[in-house]
Amino acid sequence: MTIEQKISMALSYKGISQAELARRIGTTPSNLNQKVKRNTLTKEELEQIAEVLGCIWRAEFEFPDGTII
Repeated sequence: MTIEQKISMALSYKGISQAELARRIGTTPSNLNQKVKRNTLTKEELEQIAEVLGCIWRAEFEFPDGTII
């Protein structure tokens, strides 16, 4: 599943539009749409989106010994 699909599903779950999300994170709908389409969102931006949506963003490697990178 792509980041675009995950964001779309999260927005549907919360009942807000991508344009509203853009406003809440302090950017334009056009800018957010371009970043989502190009898959150029930074880790910090994904965390900010998660905060606005009231959830946690995790992207990590977890090894059997408990090491997380």
